[in-house]
Amino acid sequence: MSKGKIGLFSLTALVLSSMIGSGIFSLPQNMAEVAGAQALLIGWLITGIGIIFLGLSFFFLSRIKPELEGGIYTYAREGFGDFVGGVSAWGYWLCTAIGSVGYLVVAFEGLGTFVDSENHIIFGQGNTVASILGASAIVWLVHHLIARGIREAAFVNLVATIVKTLPLFLFIGLAIWFFSPEQFIQDFNGSKLGESTLEQVKATMLITLWVFVGVEGASVLSAHAKKKSDVGLATILGILITLVLYVSITVLSLGILPREVIAEMPNPSMAGLMEQMMGAGGKIIITFCLIVSVLASYMSWTMFSSEIPYQAAKTKVFPKLLNRTNINGTPIAGLWLTNITIQISLLLVLFTGKGYSMLIQLSTTMILVPYFLVGAYLFKVAMKQNEAWYIKLTGAMASIYGLWIVYAAGLDYLLLSVVLYMLGVLLFFHARYKNTGKLQLTKSELLLLAIILLLFVGAIYTLITQ
Repeated sequence: MSKGKIGLFSLTALVLSSMIGSGIFSLPQNMAEVAGAQALLIGWLITGIGIIFLGLSFFFLSRIKPELEGGIYTYAREGFGDFVGGVSAWGYWLCTAIGSVGYLVVAFEGLGTFVDSENHIIFGQGNTVASILGASAIVWLVHHLIARGIREAAFVNLVATIVKTLPLFLFIGLAIWFFSPEQFIQDFNGSKLGESTLEQVKATMLITLWVFVGVEGASVLSAHAKKKSDVGLATILGILITLVLYVSITVLSLGILPREVIAEMPNPSMAGLMEQMMGAGGKIIITFCLIVSVLASYMSWTMFSSEIPYQAAKTKVFPKLLNRTNINGTPIAGLWLTNITIQISLLLVLFTGKGYSMLIQLSTTMILVPYFLVGAYLFKVAMKQNEAWYIKLTGAMASIYGLWIVYAAGLDYLLLSVVLYMLGVLLFFHARYKNTGKLQLTKSELLLLAIILLLFVGAIYTLITQ
């Protein structure tokens, strides 16, 4: 139908939609469970600084290297070679695909709030037969919409993003009205948790990272932007709006109810807090907002997931069969790959009974390396081209933040990511052999492969013996 391009508002909405999904509605409980107000503020300060530098990395790269399309994958490949680019593309694609499944699970868990009863469960935790059937229908409806054209899908996402953000501002307004400074400073350092402030801050890191995953959305779809200069601007606007929402909601919540009470709330905990402030109607508003939010985020992430395999296949890092678009300019092979993977994952959710939290933990591990590589690439380019000092500083700070979140993730998550990344290594070498007829490796690629193999063996041994 259309090969139209995406404007600034729609690009910004894509960034917002991909970051503001289901996580924001559970943030009060998630954060209260692991941190007191002091650690929460420190955690947001670190995350805010880090994510702004990461966003500025996308901003500067979109101007220094406007010819590069595909964002997070292309930067890794241009900066560090085909092997690193291929592994990064795999990690990012797997993160977005698995994360998309999590959105569908949460959407139908939210529907259960309206129709389920103690004696009659239809949707449950989003992992019942009815939930999986409904989620599957949405998968293929969204597939059809995106196949009609990226611009059309982006417009639908823009409308949904406006609908889902308005109740969030309502929550913040009410929270300011009901905020109690005395309540906020009770157990300010979280001593009842029995953890040091540093451990509390570390515990917030994967939570705060996950809710910002999607910051790269505009750069991933840069090939579809009306103006390349809009890509960086949309990223910065999206980050600033999202940061204000996240910090406001989590900080103000601790002034409404005690931390221990919020920590015990069922999710989405924002619904419980809204009910506390305005009665049963508040819970209904937030639950409806949650459903709209996660479905809009699902659409955004499906677009990202379909674009990455296409960009990787164009540069012969992924199998060339993924280098296909339809008459509307949609990367149709990548779209089919993504949605088939999502469908299989939904069936696994049904048969294993696993829900949203497991999927999020799994997908978050896969984004750590691609994010680090964005900052590292900007720093490399800035030094090579002798860019302004603030661009060099941005690359350095984004790289440091990337290393920090790898450290904060903890050993279990890192071991899991190594195992999953090994599948990407195999895919890369399969694509190289099919495209070139040989598996010739450079010295740096051999060294990196040896390191990954050692880490993989260590990860398998540790996971088996734990």
